[in-house]
Amino acid sequence: MSKIKEAFHNKKAFIGFLTAGDPSLEKTEEFIVKMEQAGASLIEIGIPFSDPIAEGPVIQEANVRALSREGGCTLEMVFDMVERVRKKVSVPLVFLTYLNPVFRYGYEAFCKKCSEIGVDGFIIPDMPFEESEELVKIAEKYDVEKITLIAPTSEDRIQTLAKEAKGYIYLVSSMGVTGERSQITTDVGDIVEKIRKVTDTPIAVGFGIHSVEQVKQYSAIADGVIVGSAIVKIIAKYGEEAGEHIFDYVREMSSQAKL
Repeated sequence: MSKIKEAFHNKKAFIGFLTAGDPSLEKTEEFIVKMEQAGASLIEIGIPFSDPIAEGPVIQEANVRALSREGGCTLEMVFDMVERVRKKVSVPLVFLTYLNPVFRYGYEAFCKKCSEIGVDGFIIPDMPFEESEELVKIAEKYDVEKITLIAPTSEDRIQTLAKEAKGYIYLVSSMGVTGERSQITTDVGDIVEKIRKVTDTPIAVGFGIHSVEQVKQYSAIADGVIVGSAIVKIIAKYGEEAGEHIFDYVREMSSQAKL
């Protein structure tokens, strides 16, 4: 069983997201530790990118802050930070990135580096499934898992995508970009049912989830929940002093997910 699947084994998973380098890489390292201490089962780390097309304003602004910081926030800097924090945390770590940085770095070099520094998987929202075979094979070589996203618009090929999924399936709750939503109208339960007909890969629901009620609702339907924008908003509000606020929020949300 992979380290990622272990995070879901016989329990519900709470997955937290933050953007590397916002407000600094040193603080990102601290915040990751706080999230694990507060009960996060797995942590997604966004690699800053100039054109994060899947993200709403909250995470877009976090990318801008990270890239605008003195000295910038390069891929190598993020790798170095993760290598340091891996010595302090044991939960699975997953990169969320875009295809351009990975392609420029090189598929083989990227997967090898992930393996060396203790990254367990990665998500690439703008990589079409039909073009992912080469990267998936390389990732498997280094025991790193490429996480599959399934969106409401994937209706005709939900089961095709699910059959090939590794680690966990990132089930997108709503059309559009990331960001908190007061109401989610997608029939998430129906999509979960279709996925479970073809795979036992864990399913985590993300995009828009931020409240206790939503965490309870979707962790009951799926195997876990993903919260990103709400955590990034805390970082935007409190900056370098966000650590304890992140801890309190993640502790509350993770306790509800695991009920």
